[in-house]
Amino acid sequence: MTDKHNSLLYLSGVSVSFDGFKAINSLSLILQPGEMRAIIGPNGAGKTTMMDIMTGKTRPDSGEVIFNGSIDLTAHDEADIATMGIGRKFQKPTVFEGHTVEDNISLALAGTRSVFATLFYRSNAAGEKRITQILDITRLSHLRKNGADSLSHGQKQWLEIGMLLAQDPKLLLVDEPVAGMTDAETEATASLLRDIAEDHSVIVVEHDMGFVRELGVKVTCLHEGAVLSEGTLDHVSSDPRVIEVYLGR
Repeated sequence: MTDKHNSLLYLSGVSVSFDGFKAINSLSLILQPGEMRAIIGPNGAGKTTMMDIMTGKTRPDSGEVIFNGSIDLTAHDEADIATMGIGRKFQKPTVFEGHTVEDNISLALAGTRSVFATLFYRSNAAGEKRITQILDITRLSHLRKNGADSLSHGQKQWLEIGMLLAQDPKLLLVDEPVAGMTDAETEATASLLRDIAEDHSVIVVEHDMGFVRELGVKVTCLHEGAVLSEGTLDHVSSDPRVIEVYLGR
């Protein structure tokens, strides 16, 4: 079996240019099932474009992007890919402020169901059990009846991660989850993501090196649209090239 067929995500020789600028330059990356990976790198390194390619928002000019062993992601659009099991959380949380915490999760669980069907789904025992599980994982059980608008910035981030979990993706892409969080929230977020990674694969794009250290996972540093260094955080952060282009600034 090749890496392509037994990995969850397989990128090989992926390139994309915008107006002559190579945003991604022969990028190769392999994520195993059940793996959490941290992606670091300076602004403009290609981190967001890489996630855009994985989710079908941007189509690469060349290269392979294979999901779950056999699905060619370059042949599918964003809506398709979302239903195949890739969930993406953007930097700014988007929750339904006018609803309770519990209802936000319930709406996400229901997905494309109508509002009537959503209300019906809530009364379903399996649905209730899943809502409770997600609230436990996201540290929001004690706030389930509170309005989402009453949550702190960090709690809104957790709620949005919970809404992604409700769709049961195989792979979660999480963009700078701890930007603007307190130290306590940052620590809790690392713990929360480690819990999620027990059952899902996760890619975390992050600038906060303390947080990356808390995650305790393999790190990939991107620069100019390609992998500059990869390995443990200690290995990557002591790489002279990484120090020069990123950490030394």
